Amino acid sequence: MSYVRRCTRTGCQRSAVATLTYAYSDLTAVVGPLASFAEPHSYDLCEEHAVNLTVPRGWEVVRHVGDFPAPIPHADDLEALADAVREAARAEPGPRSDADALTGRRGHLRVVPPSF
Repeated sequence: MSYVRRCTRTGCQRSAVATLTYAYSDLTAVVGPLASFAEPHSYDLCEEHAVNLTVPRGWEVVRHVGDFPAPIPHADDLEALADAVREAARAEPGPRSDADALTGRRGHLRVVPPSF
């Protein structure tokens, strides 16, 4: 099962591509690429919210320059996909019936003979 981090803005269902953190002592908001892990004191944002972020008067915004890269799938997601493919390849075909022999059935595919 894949876990997609969503934008933390209320009502937004888009995938997160950036992380917002605050440096309160410097009155600075930092918007950078999506962090590897969700942190309790940071906020995940979609591209629209990351680009259009505004801060209170007197604060400064430090932004990532360029496009935000799409999140890289975690190794767990790739391993789960590989395990599912291996399991599907190991599945034993069921017993063949006479109908399967006539139609040329192979697993879940079937070749239907032409009608005369």
